[in-house]
Amino acid sequence: MFLMSTGLIITIVVVAVVVVMFLSFLAKNYNVLVNLRNKVRNSWSQIDVQLKRRFDMIPNLVETVKGYASHESGIFMEFAEARKMYSKSAKEGSVEQAAKAEQGLSGALSRLMVVSEQYPELKANENFKELMGQLKETEDKISYSRQFYNDTVMKLNNRVEMFPSNIVAGIFKFKAEPFFEVDDATQREAVKVKF
Repeated sequence: MFLMSTGLIITIVVVAVVVVMFLSFLAKNYNVLVNLRNKVRNSWSQIDVQLKRRFDMIPNLVETVKGYASHESGIFMEFAEARKMYSKSAKEGSVEQAAKAEQGLSGALSRLMVVSEQYPELKANENFKELMGQLKETEDKISYSRQFYNDTVMKLNNRVEMFPSNIVAGIFKFKAEPFFEVDDATQREAVKVKF
């Protein structure tokens, strides 16, 4: 039987403990980063669902308004442009592009609300009322989803940037994700839906 010296056994045990601790550190941090990345993807998907719902409601809203305010073609063009930009962002998976599309749509909706104030018979139209109610509900869901997304992105970005988890993030190429932000100060207000 081969007898090892006590010093060699202690060295092997210490090295084994250090390796196990390092692997545990890697596994724990990797799993946390994967969990956060998946939450970011899921929360973006929730925003995308609500934005799609909102953009799908617009043609019905536009058709309802056209009967009363057909001379307001500039607003209808803004809706079409925002919808086109959103479709492109959805294909590319770009948060920044979706934020710009959402911003353009919000601006067009704000102008539409001003126009609707000029047409009392439009405001009294049941179809218009129903669409506006659904739009308000969707706006609330978008707002909540955006907040949840940004909170989740902040958690992921903190892990990606803070020591020691940034080491694991660098090894496995985790990246900071963009926030869903509104650029223009005029777009920071929610769309006001009035009847």
